[in-house]
Amino acid sequence: MSLLAASLLAGSPAEASHDPSPVAQTRAFVDDAGADPANADADDPAIWVHPTDPGRSVVLGTLKEGGLAAFDLRARRLQLLPAPKAPTGDAAPGRFNNVDVVGDLAVVSDRGRDRVRVHRIDPDGAAAGSRVLRDVTDPSAAPVFSASESEVDEQRTAYGLTAGRDPRTGARWVAVTRRHGTRVALLRLVDKPGGVVGTVPIGTIDLPSSFRLPNGKTWSPCGEPDERPQLEGSVLDVEHRVLYTAQEDVGIWRIPVSGTGFGRPELVDKVRSFGAPQRFDEATEDCVADGPDPGFGGKWLTADAEGLTLSADKLVASSQGDSRFVVYDRTGPNTPRRDFRIVAGRGTDSVEHSDGAAIAAKALGPLFPHGLLVVHDGERRPAVTDPAGEEPATTGFAFVRLETALR
Repeated sequence: MSLLAASLLAGSPAEASHDPSPVAQTRAFVDDAGADPANADADDPAIWVHPTDPGRSVVLGTLKEGGLAAFDLRARRLQLLPAPKAPTGDAAPGRFNNVDVVGDLAVVSDRGRDRVRVHRIDPDGAAAGSRVLRDVTDPSAAPVFSASESEVDEQRTAYGLTAGRDPRTGARWVAVTRRHGTRVALLRLVDKPGGVVGTVPIGTIDLPSSFRLPNGKTWSPCGEPDERPQLEGSVLDVEHRVLYTAQEDVGIWRIPVSGTGFGRPELVDKVRSFGAPQRFDEATEDCVADGPDPGFGGKWLTADAEGLTLSADKLVASSQGDSRFVVYDRTGPNTPRRDFRIVAGRGTDSVEHSDGAAIAAKALGPLFPHGLLVVHDGERRPAVTDPAGEEPATTGFAFVRLETALR
C-alpha cells in the first residue's frame, strides 16, 4: 500500500508519497545481559559536525545501560563508553537515555542516576577513533530532580534532554524532562577547575497532567496510577529562544526560554487520542478504551509523540504509534506540512517506533551532500538470534540523506 493510501486510511492529511530509505545503519543492539555490549537498548541520537572537515563528523547514540556509542558517517562504531556502575549493591546503575551536542560537548541524561553527564568530543572527530569521547562530568554533580539517594532509586529521574547555546549570551543551556512526571528543568553548563563541566539550575516548569475539553469535561491521559503523563523528546530552538518538548500521550509543547527560566507554554499539536476516555486495566497492565472518542485530538500524531529535531526551517517529530515522522513549520503557528515513513532500501531496514531523531542541515561529504537525518529504530532488522534460537528485541540507528526526507 502506498504512503498516501495508508495515510488516508489512518486519517493523515499527507500530501504525497515521499518515503526515504537509509543509506547506512548501525549494527543491531540487543537488550540482554548476555549480549555485547550487555543490556544495550538504542534510544536517542545526536550529531557533532566537524568545523573544517565534515567527513570527520560524529554521530552519537545512547544505549541505556549499554552506555554511549560514537559512530562515523558510515555508521561504524568508533567508541563505546559504558554507563556508570551502581554506587552500591542496592542502587540503580547508570542508564543513558537522551543525548545532545553543544559546541564540543556531548551531554547525556543519565536516567539511572538522575544526572547530566558531559563528554568532550575530540577535535579530530571520527579520525580520533576509540578516543573520540572523554568523560568530563563534574564528579560532584548533583541529581537533577532527586533530593536524596532514596528518591534516585524511585527512578523519577532525568529522562529527555536537549542542549543549545544562547546566541545572545553564549550560555550553554540544557533542558531535561522528568520520568513519570511533567516537570522540565532548565540548567546551565559551567566549566570548573580541572577541565570538568558541571551544571547550575536556572528554573523549572510543570506542564499539565489534566486538560479541559471543549465539551466541558476534564480529561487526563491514561497511565499507571502513580505515574503522570511524561515528556521525553525535546529540542531547543536557541535562535528563537523556545523549547519544543513532546508529552507522549498529549502532544507537542512550545515553551519560551531565557536566562531566567521558562515562559508560558503553548500546546501546538495534539496526538490523535487526545481527549479519548481510557482506563488502566490492572489485569493486562495496559490502557483500554472507556467510551467513544469525542474527536478532540489532532490529525497527525499517533501516541506516543516522541523525538523532535530541527532543520533550517522545519520541526520534525516522531509519531511513534504509527512509525511516521511529521514535518512542521519551524516558526509561526508550527503548521504541519506532511508526514513520511523511513522504508527499507537496498540492504537497509525500515524504521519502526522511533524514539529519537537528529538533523545536521549541512553538507557532510559524498554520502550526505545536503545534510543528514539520524533516527532511532525501535525494531532493527534483521534480528539477532540467541543461542536458544530466540530473537530478542533489537534496536539501532538509521542514517538518511536529509533531502530525501525533507523534500
